[in-house]
Amino acid sequence: MIISWNTTRACNLKCKHCYRDAGAKEQRELTTAEGMKLLEEIARSGFKIMVFSGGEPMLRDDIYDLVAYARELGMRPVFGSNGTLITKEVAQKLKDAGALRMGISIHSSTPDHHDELHQVPGSWAAAIEGVKNCLEVGLGVQLHTTVTEPNYDDVENITDLAVELGAEAHHVFFLVPTGRGKELVGEMLTAAHYERLLHRILDKQKMVDIELKPTCAPQFMRIARMKGMEMRFTRGCLAGTSYCVITPNGDVNPCPYLPLKVGNVLETPFDKIWAESPIFKDLRTMEWGGRCGTCDHKDVCGGCRARAYYATDGDYMAEDPWCLYRAGATAAGAGA
Repeated sequence: MIISWNTTRACNLKCKHCYRDAGAKEQRELTTAEGMKLLEEIARSGFKIMVFSGGEPMLRDDIYDLVAYARELGMRPVFGSNGTLITKEVAQKLKDAGALRMGISIHSSTPDHHDELHQVPGSWAAAIEGVKNCLEVGLGVQLHTTVTEPNYDDVENITDLAVELGAEAHHVFFLVPTGRGKELVGEMLTAAHYERLLHRILDKQKMVDIELKPTCAPQFMRIARMKGMEMRFTRGCLAGTSYCVITPNGDVNPCPYLPLKVGNVLETPFDKIWAESPIFKDLRTMEWGGRCGTCDHKDVCGGCRARAYYATDGDYMAEDPWCLYRAGATAAGAGA
């Protein structure tokens, strides 16, 4: 089980695709004491992987204390960061606090697209330096890439960069139009490109030793099965079943791209929300609508609940419109 806490909305960048519309700190964000209490409730709910993200989590002064407490509670602290603030000293402090892996955003194999997407010149070079600083102190790194049409052809090059740098994994995030990401709807992959890139990523996995994982693209599990590939993952979309997110002000959402408020941890303990939310209970039935409900791979995929929500103006149980699969298709045919 994995959970993300957007610890702050503050950020030193202004990324065009940011689902949290980060920049300025929210007027009301969880305090250190409230964060510690939240971590206790998360641990009590059985979550093992604790993702600290944002905004930019390195802008929280108490981030090392929060990491240390998560580790003390028996969880595995990991990060989602833009990497630009990770000096060698910061990397060492994170490692000493108990952080186990840093997810650092790299959206292109060369600076141009990355810096344009982040709207800050030099952000690619600063992120690469952050990666190197982590690795130098023995702190594991995985690269995070948000893919749209402009970097569609660059994904394998970024994987090669991850290998060259010494990263342990490359996770490829498929854009869901929420937050500032709504401005990039015109750059979203077509359904055909979406399917083809999943095939490309899984084919690339056979060529490299690091882990490649499509994210917000649950159909990769169906394609892996059709290719006869064994994966360590059990399901595609985890929203509300073994994953959720806490926003900076304490709201609980099924995933970062599905902004349905199911409760607030300042009003109700998280473990109670996790156990009793009607929306979570709906998601756990896996009784999807349309083709997702009758698909012969629904046990490993589930479709993207966020894309279903946006395509239907609110039905998170509907079929995923970005899936081209039809029952009986072959692995080769599905990617054609």
